This record gives sequence, C-alpha cells and structure tokens, in this order.
Amino acid sequence: MPDQSRSTRILLFTGKGGVGKTTCAAATALLAAEKGYKTLILSTDPAHSLADAFDRKLGPEPKRLRPRLYAQEVDLYYSMKKYWGNMRELMLLVFKWQGINEIAAEEMAALPGMGEASAMLWLDLFYHSGDYDLIIVDSAPTGETLTFLTLPQATEWWLTRAFPFQKLAFHTVGFAVRKTTGIPLDKGYEELRALFERLKVMHEVLSDQSISSVRLVMNPEKMVIREARRAYTYLQLYGYGVDAVIVNRILPEEAGQDGGWEKYLEAQRAYLEEIEGSFSPLPVLRVPHLRQEVFGFELLERIGATLYGDRDPAAIFYEEPTFRMTSEDGAYLLEIRLPFLEEKDVATRRFGDQLVVQVGNQRRNYLLPKFLSYYRLAGSRIEAGRLHARFVPEEGS
Repeated sequence: MPDQSRSTRILLFTGKGGVGKTTCAAATALLAAEKGYKTLILSTDPAHSLADAFDRKLGPEPKRLRPRLYAQEVDLYYSMKKYWGNMRELMLLVFKWQGINEIAAEEMAALPGMGEASAMLWLDLFYHSGDYDLIIVDSAPTGETLTFLTLPQATEWWLTRAFPFQKLAFHTVGFAVRKTTGIPLDKGYEELRALFERLKVMHEVLSDQSISSVRLVMNPEKMVIREARRAYTYLQLYGYGVDAVIVNRILPEEAGQDGGWEKYLEAQRAYLEEIEGSFSPLPVLRVPHLRQEVFGFELLERIGATLYGDRDPAAIFYEEPTFRMTSEDGAYLLEIRLPFLEEKDVATRRFGDQLVVQVGNQRRNYLLPKFLSYYRLAGSRIEAGRLHARFVPEEGS
C-alpha cells in the first residue's frame, strides 16, 4: 500500500480534446509553484502541447522553468531506450520469431499500452523519489486517460498470453540465448514483470483519494459535457477520486452586446446549469474566455488566479465518492450520494443509457455503464443519504 505519511500530491487533468486541459493544468502548476510547492508537470498526451502553453522548449526529461516549477513531455521511445532496453530486445526477438520483418518488429516493440505505461512509470519514479511536493499530469483526452488509469488492472495479460513461454523456460532458454547471442531474454522478461509490479503499486497510489485527484476540464457545450459525464461515471466506478470540475472558455454576458452571440449565450446559460446539476456536489470552477490564444506565463498566471481565487490549488476539493456500484445476487446496485433527502422527494426512471433522478423541480441525469444496457431498473430507495437503484437482467438476456 502507498505510504500514507508521504506528502507528495498528484493531480491529473483530463477532458475531451481541445477543451483547454493543458492550459488549465499549466496554470495550476504555475500557481502552485508560486505558492511554494515544488511542482512537476508531466505531459502524457502523445500530441504534446505543454511546451506551447508555457511558450518554452521542453524535452523527455524534467526541465526547470522557474523556481520550484519543472515540466516534462514524456516520450515513449526515449523511455524505452533509457529504461527498458532489455525488454525492447525481448519484444523484437519475439516478433521476429513470429515472422514479422525487422522494421515492423521495431515499431511493434512498443506494446499496446506502452505509451501509457511509460508515463505511469515516470510518475512512479517521481512519486517515490519524494523530490516534488506536487506532481501534475497533463493527460491525453478522456478515452486514453481511462486506458492509462486502468492499465495496471490489465497488464497481467501480457505475462500469461503475449508470450508462448513459461517463466522457467524463459530463464533456461533466455540464459542460453544470452550466452550465444548476447540478447538478454531472461533479463528482459524480469524487466517486464518488474514493470507490471510497479504499475500495480501506482494503481494503488492513484486510487488513494488522500494522495491523488482527477480534475475534469470541459467547455459549456453539449458533446463535451456528455463525454465529461461519461468519463466521470467510469472514473468513479474504477475507484478514482474526482475532486473538481473545471469549465473553461466561458463567454462573458457582455459578449451579447457585440451582436450575433445571443443564441450561444442562451445555450451557455443552460449548459452551465446542467453542469452544476450533473456534477453536484463537486465544486465547479469557472474560467472566462480571454478572447485570445493562451500561451506564456502572463496569461497562465491570469487563468490560475481566476480559476482558484483564494483556494490552494493543491488542496483536496472533494473526497467522498459520489456514486459506486456493487453486485448482489446476479443484480447490480448503483448507489448515488443524495444527502438530506427522503424517499418521497425522489423519483427515478431509466431513459436509454441514463438514470434520470428527479428531485423536486430539479432533474439530474447519470450516464450508466454500457453493460447495464442488458439490465432493467427494478426499483430504487433512499437509505442513509444515498439513493440505491437496483438493476436486474432483462428477460432472455
């Protein structure tokens, strides 16, 4: 288990591509450093834009930008060459044995998920070094982020399925191959196994809400909100703590005076209300549209000040899981935190892939996991400040 006495804090920013998560992550890192935290911000998005946000050249190792502020853009092939050379040789040989030509084997030596794994291992290195007070992860868009966060739960597959070898055979054959060819197969296999063990440790760190938090970044737009809600559902189900929602690029009301923006502003008001209702009781932090491209320290400082006000950017803004799911006698029980309500105050119904919860004149829509499409809502109740919704299999499913 993670060392609870360690003070290092981890913040992970994610959201649909193009919503400004890199800008918000960079602004948070800059503000935290100014407040005295030794801060490292890691970009794990293959389409890096962190260097653009700071308007500084970055590389695959941490670079000092200001006192207490460091930044890095994780590079898969650099990471493999520096840290996992034996494993790379192992993968090349396995693929060549399977008849794959050398050029294709070189590209395939980066296993599916290795991009996420390399980012996870850098995070593991810096977290356990204790060199930083705060580590901020500027992650890939939400789909890739879920892959990143669930990677430790799927990695054992590679040890049991990806290679047509048993561990003993690897040691025996690997030692012989190393003696005759110099290729360290046995060391590569142990490197791979050690990698998976470190990923499991980081899974525990990232799912510990006293250490790590996810911050969801979105714009007040229909498709963006829908993806953010789905990401929130899965992050909660996987046990990751989301402590805030950030709504970026909000047009000011006076934009309506410029003409042509009235309909957009009307829709924006409705979307902001929907965000408050969908993500309550999470704090919703707002960032106004600056009406210009955002890069460089000056604009990032403005965004950080607006985003957090008097708050400490490294603080835990919300810790209790909003909802969780458990299995029970072939059915699934979804629990949603709805404090201060009685059963007569709440009505629920299923609508497509959503659970619609009506509380007075307020309605909240919770996106459901896809597998529940084969289940029907069999009733709900309020108990100890939580709504319990029961889903049972559809007839014939």
